[in-house]
Amino acid sequence: MIQFELHPRLMADTHVLCESVSTVLLLMDNALLPWFILVPKTDRTELHRLEPGLRRSVRDETDRLAAFVESEFAPDKLNIATIGNLVPQLHIHVIARYRSDPCWPAPVWGRPERRDYEHGQVERLRARVLETMGDRLI
Repeated sequence: MIQFELHPRLMADTHVLCESVSTVLLLMDNALLPWFILVPKTDRTELHRLEPGLRRSVRDETDRLAAFVESEFAPDKLNIATIGNLVPQLHIHVIARYRSDPCWPAPVWGRPERRDYEHGQVERLRARVLETMGDRLI
């Protein structure tokens, strides 16, 4: 396995929720939207360039995360994307979107609207992720 480190911008902008053999699950530090980021443990920068086994694991974990976000937050729309223009490290955004959110219908990236998580919110969300998905993380 490669020496894995999160990109400094991801470290600065997120909370680490949990880790699997294949990925690290992050929560964007913006309580306005349920915004998760799944980071595969690889030095590859594109999803289609992952080794087949890792690609399957990452896609399975992305699907599980999307199902969790849908059931937990009941969004009007799920946004799932890999962009990487500012952060070259491969990462997958899974974002619950609502017609009432401050960015709707525009993309959420680069917007000034934000709110810090209140004390304990991140820990409660981490516990919920582990309770719901923990045994299914690969």
